[in-house]
Amino acid sequence: MKYIVIIGDGMADRPLPELQGRTPLKKARTPHMDRLAHEGVIGTVRTVPRGFPPGSDVANLSILGYDPAKFYSGRAPLEAASMGIELGDEDVAYRCNLVTLKYDRLKDKAVLEDYSAGHISTEEAALLIRDINEKLGTDALRFYAGVSYRHLMVWRKGAVDIECVPPHDITGKEIADYLPSGDGEEVLRTLMRDSEAVLNGNPVNRERIAKGKKAANSIWFWGQGRKPRIPTFREKYFLKGALVSAVDLTKGLGVYAGFEILKVPGVTGYIDTNYSGKAEYSLRALKNVDFVYIHVEAPDEAGHSGNLEDKVRAIEDFDALVVGAVVQGAKEFGDYRILVMPDHATPIKAKTHTDEPVPFVIYDSGLKKRNEGAAFDEDIAKRKEAMVFDEGYRLMDFFIKGE
Repeated sequence: MKYIVIIGDGMADRPLPELQGRTPLKKARTPHMDRLAHEGVIGTVRTVPRGFPPGSDVANLSILGYDPAKFYSGRAPLEAASMGIELGDEDVAYRCNLVTLKYDRLKDKAVLEDYSAGHISTEEAALLIRDINEKLGTDALRFYAGVSYRHLMVWRKGAVDIECVPPHDITGKEIADYLPSGDGEEVLRTLMRDSEAVLNGNPVNRERIAKGKKAANSIWFWGQGRKPRIPTFREKYFLKGALVSAVDLTKGLGVYAGFEILKVPGVTGYIDTNYSGKAEYSLRALKNVDFVYIHVEAPDEAGHSGNLEDKVRAIEDFDALVVGAVVQGAKEFGDYRILVMPDHATPIKAKTHTDEPVPFVIYDSGLKKRNEGAAFDEDIAKRKEAMVFDEGYRLMDFFIKGE
């Protein structure tokens, strides 16, 4: 038996007036997911336990079968693992976004204009983070370049109990009420202030401004934590696995789970990502592993941007180029199961993650059902056949063991 999990990050949404009460998932043309919903086990799952922040870290940890109440320690340590950054037991990793702030005329108030600095390129960002590290880094504070706007800062023996707000939660809001708060806050606030002088003087930003692009004019800290201690997926389920994703968070989860991390050219975490490559490399990996986890970030990014057209397009590309390709290619392996789902909702109007249950479908090549009229969307929750998993980490046990 081969097991394939396909995650459309943030696909789920809420009804929109401009879609006559439909969601982007209902609006999108998704024949492959709809077929799976017609012939598979359908239901809803709460991937984010009550009381937890509705992040992709918590949600994907749940989907992989790990109870966040036992194993969650923060987002940034997972990204550190993906980037090959060794953390000591007392070290704290912080997610460090390159962002765009917009100041008023008096320069005393700033709004978080863009959490991604206009989806800055990885190459541009690497030069900026290198400059930040050279000018603001110390023996205790080091900056590491990641992908696009997503980077890390590691604070050796640092403070962890600081309240930090994800920048994608405050787009368009004044930052004064959302700056780091708690014991150790001044270290982070000082770095953020000082970063503005470094970044504004960098040639990369001058060139971006000249081309009409948004400047990456500040850094923003969030998602901190110390390294987690979790069992490998093979220890839990006796399966050898692989994972493909464009984002360090998900790849870091794969590292801790003991997966082979597939390196696919052209994956960006945005709507221009190499969807087909993810499907191709995953199917190829299944010749040597039992389980593959395919993560696609694009719908989530569109949700954060509030871009309805991009979200519908991302969902349709996900269905056609990933789900459709995997369903077709999996036939060569004989018996297989496919789980398709969002990790959480990222509603267009909210522009951030929310914690409501999300739809899922499990398709078993040897056990086809007939869910008449079923489609893969949020209305799965209303169907009589729908299973309900209130503890999200139990879905993986059901997917693999049927229990």
